[in-house]
Amino acid sequence: MADVGTSGSVGNSGATSAGTGGVGGSVHDQQDLRERSIADLLKQLSQETSTLVKQELDLAKAEMTEKGKQAGVGAGFLGGGALLGLGAFGAFTAFLIALIQTAVNHTWLAALIVAALYGAIAAFLALRGKDKLQEAGPPAPEQTVETLKEDVEWAKTQTRSGAR
Repeated sequence: MADVGTSGSVGNSGATSAGTGGVGGSVHDQQDLRERSIADLLKQLSQETSTLVKQELDLAKAEMTEKGKQAGVGAGFLGGGALLGLGAFGAFTAFLIALIQTAVNHTWLAALIVAALYGAIAAFLALRGKDKLQEAGPPAPEQTVETLKEDVEWAKTQTRSGAR
């Protein structure tokens, strides 16, 4: 669970340390919170919530940037496979068909052999690209989603303890 203190830093202690202790604070710290006005407490809550949301958004951006880079590598392999499959088909195909045709004496058989060769190369590159895309994982910011769930649980415990 994210922890937002007065310095604006986020930790994973599960407590708000805005100068008054927080969840794990002493009885004295909790009494200090009770002595503060509602307006002060709401102002502090608003500031800490704003900071927390900003930090969660920054985390989501960083996570999505990393996933985007990994997905870009996979897309590059897929593009390379497509380029080889189409570009080489035009330039090198004529040469290979002519070369093989001299050995087998049938143009159609030479063309079939070349097509099978290109198909195998294109399949290899496409599978490699697919593997790279799967390594990138789903496009959701998993770490951010997890910390948001923790923040909700923490807020629920604060609401319950504040209602007592």
